[in-house]
Amino acid sequence: MDLQAIFSDQSPEYMRREGERIFLRLRTLKGEADRCVLMAGGRRRAMKKIRSDLVFDYFEGSAPASTGPFHYYFRITSREGETLRFGRKGIIERERPGRKERFYLVPDFPVPKWPAGAVGYQIFTDRFCKGDPDTDVEDREYFYNGGYTKKIKNWYQNPAPNDVQEFYGGDLQGVMDKLDYLQDLGVDVIYFNPLFVSPSNHKYDTQDYDYIDPHFGKIVKDGGKVLDPGDRNNAHASRYMQRVTDKENLEASNAFFARLVEEAHRRGIRVILDGVFNHCGSFHKWLDREKIYQGKEGYAPGAFGDPDSPYRSFFGFGEDRWPDNYTYEGWWGYDTLPKLNYEGSEDLCRYILKVAAKWVSPPYNCDGWRLDVAADLGHSAAFNHDFWKRFRRAVKNANPQAVILAENYSASQDWLQGEEWDTIMNYEAFMEPLTWFLTGMEKHSWEYRKDLHQNADAFWEAMTWGSSTAMPSQPLWISMNQLSNHDHSRFLTRTSGKPGRLGPNRPAEAAKGIRRGVFMEAVAVLMTWPGMPTLYYGDEAGLCGFTDPDNRRTYPWGKEDRMLLSFHKDVIRLHKAYSCIRFGSLKPLLSEEGLIAYARFDKESALAVAVNNTREERKVLLPLVYGGFPMEGEARRVLVTRGGKRPSYKASDPEKRAAKGELTEIRGGQARMKMAPESCVILAWEKRGDPKGAAE
Repeated sequence: MDLQAIFSDQSPEYMRREGERIFLRLRTLKGEADRCVLMAGGRRRAMKKIRSDLVFDYFEGSAPASTGPFHYYFRITSREGETLRFGRKGIIERERPGRKERFYLVPDFPVPKWPAGAVGYQIFTDRFCKGDPDTDVEDREYFYNGGYTKKIKNWYQNPAPNDVQEFYGGDLQGVMDKLDYLQDLGVDVIYFNPLFVSPSNHKYDTQDYDYIDPHFGKIVKDGGKVLDPGDRNNAHASRYMQRVTDKENLEASNAFFARLVEEAHRRGIRVILDGVFNHCGSFHKWLDREKIYQGKEGYAPGAFGDPDSPYRSFFGFGEDRWPDNYTYEGWWGYDTLPKLNYEGSEDLCRYILKVAAKWVSPPYNCDGWRLDVAADLGHSAAFNHDFWKRFRRAVKNANPQAVILAENYSASQDWLQGEEWDTIMNYEAFMEPLTWFLTGMEKHSWEYRKDLHQNADAFWEAMTWGSSTAMPSQPLWISMNQLSNHDHSRFLTRTSGKPGRLGPNRPAEAAKGIRRGVFMEAVAVLMTWPGMPTLYYGDEAGLCGFTDPDNRRTYPWGKEDRMLLSFHKDVIRLHKAYSCIRFGSLKPLLSEEGLIAYARFDKESALAVAVNNTREERKVLLPLVYGGFPMEGEARRVLVTRGGKRPSYKASDPEKRAAKGELTEIRGGQARMKMAPESCVILAWEKRGDPKGAAE
């Protein structure tokens, strides 16, 4: 039996539910299967042959749709009497497959559909674009984490190894000014790193969940003084106090943010906020370790200085040492990141749930939350799950289409049962395996592994069946796929294959030995893989950098890599041009050392993506018919890259492509071609009339 022809479609296009039954499909090479059986719920359920074409037979079966996890696999009996078991890892050797070998979905798990195929763009606000100089953090405006704040005057200066107090002046006005740029790039979703009041440039140490930081928003009432040299007492930082505690500044910043979201929505761009709810910051008004809010009108006493503070239960204090109680619990021991004590305070729980609903409701109308270190919230697994269930109800009641997207580096299936998160940042089944295959590098650039570099088998195991064995189908189709972000090195730096970290006089090392051709391969995969492809600001312009803070360099306005920028625009246009990229099937086609190929296809179109990651020319025979292409005909080469050179074909210009005759012949369901070193080829076919032998 032709094993590559066996295929069960897990895309939303074909997994359908009718009433209390769920219908599933299986495809085999025509004439080879005598009988197919759906194994679900401990029972055998006969499947019917519903149609055939020139190449395949299509079988369909159904089972009752359970309210919980639904695991299943198929038994296929050939005409010669051979019996095979087929699951999410392909052919199953054992007679009784384990759960990790079975297909897995949760029927009653409604997730928003809009993230599927939406092009995301992550913005680290301080480093994206400077729009309003009146909101800049000043030199010595306050003292934080061992140093005074510093206003960086040279936009193109690289970050220092410890730059938490350094501010370049990027703000929301800068984002507003660049909405035309983002729209032209093809962005559908902006994901902001934290925007709420905070003393750091990264703002993962929240100071006030109710307000956008005026340094990002608007300062309409300014005054006070910066700290004198040698003075580290923030109770004297009167300018900072004025800026971040005065309600006129806070309300003006919230109002400006609401206008920004409205303008983004007008352009068809959604907005996702970063929610840091496991911990807050030592400057937070609830703790007020720095006495910034002390005595201010409208603010209750902080728990650090007053045992009678209404926020005392919000933190876990080890001892009764008031005033100035330093015994509060810090996340991972960091005293600048007090861990929030949810189990000890129902008031805290209700407050955060109000925050969750507030920002996805009018007048802000944000489109979802990215949840920072979401699995760490609380002190027990039981409480964590209970809280996220409450969080989901609060968010979905306020905005049913808001997405709940969690950061988690380990198995996430326990949170993805339809009651808590919608999906995750897809490290395990995208960023990590793609990085290993294309570069051999760990995602922080801390090590190189030869055994994983160009290892196609390891790539497929992780990308399609690794962490996805622990996830139902729905979250996979809307997961956030990234090459780079604020926590990891820039992908372009990883292409050098050389481990490294930022140190004094080392920023230039991040750009040495980079291979643009490998980066372009990665971008092509990013834009053709199931999920929400999300760019990290500046990747499209050729930014390099080791892991944080070096990955947080400023966007190089006026100094962009124009070829890479043009390439990104072309691939994003290609991404939007084919319906199969959003909800179409995924079918691996090739797996060789340094060479992979896969197809995306639906009822209207098919794409085949081939990547040659080696430094030699490769002759490739693509079995396109397994990926939705016809047995005979022509596929159009919509993208061809050759190393780091400018791509030879642009997806945005079909008339010129046709005039040049850039077509690939399909014979017997296969296509032959040569691939240049470190290159990518994307072939496309669109349904015209009644194609013979094309797989649905």
